[in-house]
Amino acid sequence: MPTNLNPISTTSAVVLTSTGSADKVGAAVPFGIYTGSNDFLNGAALQVNYVYKKLGGDVIDIELTPANVYSAYEEAVLEYSYIVNLHQSKNVLSDYMGNATGAFDHLGNIKSGSLSSSLGGTHVELKMPRMRFSIAKRIGEGLASLSGMGGTLRQYSASFSPATGQQDYDLQTIVETAADSGIDTAGNNVDFKDKIDNKRIIVTKVFYRSPRAMWRFYGYYGGIGVVGNGSTYGQFSDDSTFEVVPTWQNKLQAIMYEDSINTRTSNYSYEIVSNRLRLYPTPSDYSFGPSDRMFFRFYVDEDAWVENDQFKSGVNGINNMNTLPFANIPYANINSIGKQWIRKYALALCKEMLGQIRGKFTTVPIPGESVTLNHSELLSQAKEEQTELKDKLKEILKEMEYPELAKRDAEKAESATATLKNSPLPIFVG
Repeated sequence: MPTNLNPISTTSAVVLTSTGSADKVGAAVPFGIYTGSNDFLNGAALQVNYVYKKLGGDVIDIELTPANVYSAYEEAVLEYSYIVNLHQSKNVLSDYMGNATGAFDHLGNIKSGSLSSSLGGTHVELKMPRMRFSIAKRIGEGLASLSGMGGTLRQYSASFSPATGQQDYDLQTIVETAADSGIDTAGNNVDFKDKIDNKRIIVTKVFYRSPRAMWRFYGYYGGIGVVGNGSTYGQFSDDSTFEVVPTWQNKLQAIMYEDSINTRTSNYSYEIVSNRLRLYPTPSDYSFGPSDRMFFRFYVDEDAWVENDQFKSGVNGINNMNTLPFANIPYANINSIGKQWIRKYALALCKEMLGQIRGKFTTVPIPGESVTLNHSELLSQAKEEQTELKDKLKEILKEMEYPELAKRDAEKAESATATLKNSPLPIFVG
C-alpha cells in the first residue's frame, strides 16, 4: 500500500529577501579582499535587490540567501580584476621583463619585503610603464657579449710565452693554472682568479705584439708604406701641409694600411680546436725572448640561471605574468563600465547557484500534485551568460592593447593629414 506524503511545508525554508545589508557583507564573503571598501559593501548589498528583481522574487520564491549574493558579487569583482590584469600583463610584460618581483599572499597582495617598500600601495597594475623594450635589450646584450662589443658577459685576457719551434699551446691549461695561483707565467696578477672552477673557456681573440724593429719601419714616421695625402708616399714632418680629402677616403686608407700590415709583416694566423691553439707558421724564424708574449681574450660561459656577481642582471626578476607585481584592482578604481559588467556577471553566478540548489530535487511534492523545478534551464542560462560576458570583455580589451592603440593613432594622423590636404589655407593679411 503506497505511503501518503504529508510535507510540513510546500515551500523552501530559505527564501531570498528583497534587500541586503552592507554591515553583513564582510562576514559573508569568503575572501574578504574588498571588505575595507564601503563602496564594495554597499554595492554587494544593492546586488541583492537586483537579483531579487531579475529572478522574479516578488512572484516566486528564490532559494538563495543574501550571503550567496554577496559571495557572487565578490567573485564577479575578482573575475573582472583577473581578466583586466591579464590584459594588462600582455601590454607591459616586455617592458617589465627582468625587473624586481616579490612574494604574494593567498589574496594576491604583495607581502612585506623589499618590493613592498617600493611598490606597496602604488598599484602598478593601474600604471602604464615607460617603454623599455626589455626583451629586445636582453637579446642585444647577449649578441653583444658574444661579439665582444659590450654586453653583460665579463671578458678576461691572458697571455703566454711562445717558444721557438713549438706550434701547439693548451690555452685551457694555461688559464686554469693562472686562475688557481692568481699569477700568470709572467708573474702578473690575474683578474680571473677563482673564476674558472674547471669550466670551459671560450676564446674570442688571439693577438701578439710585433717586434720593435717593425715599429720604425711601419710606424708613425716610417718610410715605406706610410700613406700621406693619398697620391704620394713619403715621410712628412709635423708642419707638413696636406690636401683636404673626404673622410671615406681616409677610412679606406686605414683599411688598406691594416691589411698591408697583416700581409707584409709575417703576421701569424691560428686555429683553435677544443681550446688548443695552433700557430701558423711555427715560431722558428724568429727567436722569442722572455718578454715576448702572445695574448688572447676569453670568457667563461656562465649559467643562465645564476645572477651575475658584477651587477644585477634580472635573473631573479619578472619572467612571466605570474611574477608581475599585480594586485587585485581596487574596487574604487573600477568605473561604471566595469561595475555594470560585475552586476551582470554576479547575476549569472546567482543563477548558477540557484540551478545547483534546485537540481538537488527534480520535483517538489505538494498536496495532490508536484512542482517541476527549472534547474537545467538556470544552469544553461548561467553558463551561457558567463561565457558571453567574459568573451565580450576579452574582445574589447583585445582592441585596447597598446599596439592596437598605436595603430589607430597612426590611422587618425594619416586621416587628418589627408583632410588637411583638401582644406584651403587661411588668408593672412600683412
